Amino acid sequence: MADRRIPLIAGNWKMNGLNAALVEIDKLAGLLGAGERPDCAVAICPPATLLSALSARAGATGILTGGQDCHPKASGAHTGDISAVMLADAGATYVIVGHSERRTDHHEDDALVRSKALAALGAGLTPIICVGEARAEREAGRAIEVVTSQLLGSVPDEAGTNEVVIAYEPVWAIGTGLTPTIADVEAMHASIRSQLADRFGAAGKTIRILYGGSMKPANAKEILAVANVDGGLVGGASLLANDFYGIISAV
Repeated sequence: MADRRIPLIAGNWKMNGLNAALVEIDKLAGLLGAGERPDCAVAICPPATLLSALSARAGATGILTGGQDCHPKASGAHTGDISAVMLADAGATYVIVGHSERRTDHHEDDALVRSKALAALGAGLTPIICVGEARAEREAGRAIEVVTSQLLGSVPDEAGTNEVVIAYEPVWAIGTGLTPTIADVEAMHASIRSQLADRFGAAGKTIRILYGGSMKPANAKEILAVANVDGGLVGGASLLANDFYGIISAV
């Protein structure tokens, strides 16, 4: 990993977690404080119902928080939606936009993801912009083509002058226990880096690229050692402090 890119390990709790789950934050803080802290940023993106409480609980520990989605507008008649400024008000530092589950379940396209990333930047949040291919697209040899198109459509021009994070998530690996080969991960992250550098110049070389497909304690060290892998967007393994710390300590 480049010296100028501080790794980020971000946990996405998805639609999991009640108030009782906040005890895992206390456990994680204890693990992080027990020895030499890994040289990385750590964030948790809980359900919106827990964001404020988790932010307050984690504030003194150095654990950052984020939302899992945001609306493009700051306020208005949008029942059930949450704006980026609301997430910031609840203590968030990051917000995930364009996750494959949003793209699939809610039919979000690149233009909408781009507008959400812009809303995040406007609220002072760092967007974690997700890109990734489906299994059929990979098997058809179109993985890099698909991800390149998503990058072009989803990442705003403002990424050249503001902090953004890219998360590559091979859609077919999420929650399946499957992972691409290390060679596949390396090739995709190199391609993403090349696209960012071509578009944003020197700034493109400083944008963190996370890997987001079934990262676990057992495979984290090998994946995190790959060039241009600047951390992970972790799903199920982030729900339990011991598992999540196993990934963090692999940095």
